Amino acid sequence: MEYEVVRDCFNNCITVCNMENFDPLGIHTGESIVVAPSQTLSNSEYHTLRKLSIKIIRNIGIIGECNVQFAVDPNSEDYRVIEVNARLSRSSALASKATGYPLAFIAAKLALGYGLHQLKNAVTKTTSAFFEPALDYIVCKIPRWDLNKFIGVSKEIGSSMKSVGEVMAIGRTFEEVIQKGLRMVGQGMHGFVGNRT
Repeated sequence: MEYEVVRDCFNNCITVCNMENFDPLGIHTGESIVVAPSQTLSNSEYHTLRKLSIKIIRNIGIIGECNVQFAVDPNSEDYRVIEVNARLSRSSALASKATGYPLAFIAAKLALGYGLHQLKNAVTKTTSAFFEPALDYIVCKIPRWDLNKFIGVSKEIGSSMKSVGEVMAIGRTFEEVIQKGLRMVGQGMHGFVGNRT
């Protein structure tokens, strides 16, 4: 699970987006299929991890944007913090596109000393940057590889990132976005079903 969090110099914090990695722990998040918002967290788990993300960014003292990654046990509410990235990443770009919240722009303004309450969302032009986006749709990111260009490269995914890009699909259900994503990834697939071998 990942949370994109922003904090200003006045200690105001919001979570912009939470995302769920489709692949298990041990697969680099750049290699993973990602769904936003998360689909398997309970309400309790979602709010626990949200609260922890905000606590982490405040305790570290990050001003700007931060990505917090968790490993969550699907059979309990046990979790571990895997990574805290105090920078924009591929996940941040996905969160920005998925929510319409301009993370790079806001992070730059916060680094200059502005507060979230002083900034407008440059995309909506009406809401404040202090406004936490809410999604009534689902977004899915699927990575793309071009391993044929590199002779001898292992085609197994793991903890190092080999993907050269990604596709993003938007829809109303998980089934819709995963089907759209698989069609767009450029491998000649029609989705999970209807593929000719």
